[in-house]
Amino acid sequence: VSLAKKQAFNFCEMSHLSREQEVCVLCWGDVHETEVLLGCANGEVKTFSTEKGVFTETRLCGQIDEGKFTGLAVVDSALVTSVESGLVKVWKEGSTDTVEINAGKSVCRMRQNPAQRHRVGTGGKENGLKVWDLERPDTPVFTAKNVRNDWLDLRVPEWVRDLAFVPDSDKIVTCTGHHQVRVYDPATPQRRPVLETQFGEYPLTALSLPASPVSVVVGNTQGQMAVLDLRKGLVCGSLKGLAGGVRELQCHPSLPLVASCGLDRFLRVHSLEDRSVQHKVYLKSRLNCLLLSSKDPQVRGGFGANSCVHTHKAKIVK
Repeated sequence: VSLAKKQAFNFCEMSHLSREQEVCVLCWGDVHETEVLLGCANGEVKTFSTEKGVFTETRLCGQIDEGKFTGLAVVDSALVTSVESGLVKVWKEGSTDTVEINAGKSVCRMRQNPAQRHRVGTGGKENGLKVWDLERPDTPVFTAKNVRNDWLDLRVPEWVRDLAFVPDSDKIVTCTGHHQVRVYDPATPQRRPVLETQFGEYPLTALSLPASPVSVVVGNTQGQMAVLDLRKGLVCGSLKGLAGGVRELQCHPSLPLVASCGLDRFLRVHSLEDRSVQHKVYLKSRLNCLLLSSKDPQVRGGFGANSCVHTHKAKIVK
């Protein structure tokens, strides 16, 4: 996507696309960010070269009966995939052998720890947060404990929709389908959240941590986005302009910007300083995911839709 010209370019053969090719997850394929990996609904993982502008490889990493991809990562040239059934696999390069982890049923999201790339976190519906060490996959290194019963002494349901690892600490932030934001600290003996707050009344679907790790940006199914303070659990401000559910949002690693996409078919870039909309591009189809570059003020984004696959380049003009 060229944000300056508000134009989008599609690198797929539009006449041959189907719903089975819906893009569910995206990640960078290498540290130099020259490859983008796309996890599709039919179980295929495609490799797209950002330098050549073509798809260079396709491999089958999942079955349709296992559910869609919920996470994708790369560690030591090995591919890590996660599906809705809870099966996490490590695909070793040049080998047919895989390391399998059963993360529990109904996994909604798997995220990799950027500081410790061999560790991933998983969570889902009635499936609490777990942190796994891919080098020792037998048992999780951290298993979160559910919060105490409510004032009626009834069990509080769990539903982890997204998670992120806080830089320079052991803390993990999660958002739930019951509009809760929770912070866990595996460095402490406590397995319950060390902080819990709520935003809105609708399920939260995505979160991302800005360059300043004292806050988190969350979005929900009604198109509401807000910045929350992780120290006090208070709402710092709202990001306006969305008209549909948020599917994914991502903060720029160095600039005070957050990009979001969702069901209203727009890519938006908000400023985290004054919370204004910096860019807005219509992309014709319902969007699932996006990806930002950390190298410079360039944004290389990939967007998945129910009927189209998009991988784009965009430039931020401040």
